[in-house]
Amino acid sequence: MKTQTAIFAAGCFWGVEEMIRVLPGIVETEVGYTGGDTTAPTYEQICTGTTGHAEALKVTFDADRWSYERVLELFFGLHDPTQFNRQGNDLGTQYRSAIFVSTAEERAIAERVKARENQSGRWPRPVVTRIEDLKTFHPAEEYHQEYLRKNPGGYNCHYWHFGPPKI
Repeated sequence: MKTQTAIFAAGCFWGVEEMIRVLPGIVETEVGYTGGDTTAPTYEQICTGTTGHAEALKVTFDADRWSYERVLELFFGLHDPTQFNRQGNDLGTQYRSAIFVSTAEERAIAERVKARENQSGRWPRPVVTRIEDLKTFHPAEEYHQEYLRKNPGGYNCHYWHFGPPKI
């Protein structure tokens, strides 16, 4: 199996991970922090909103089953990309909507998908998702990994905006 990775931020990483983790063809998920300059950030530091990092999800997927473009379409469907530095009740730069890219090809795909979402008429306001160069992805503390699988009643502000994805 050939795998590929996508990293994005869409608000609180617990709900984002849970929605993506259960889809067929998703090989692995890992929540963490990226987008800032703080080395070895902790959850407590991230919560201050001063590190520049966002709560993010690293998704490893079966590239024969999913394309990078299709995974980004999932990303746009599970959060409101028109909310600036927030998702639901979560406020701050650590909850921004962002796609973290590693190559020129990923950037081109991300820009194309973002433009398509912006022109789709599905959103009441312009899409504010940032496309950022990936610096370093820092895995979050173990208790955050698959948090909602371990704590089914835990906080989740995410849902499929346009129905569950067609697989």
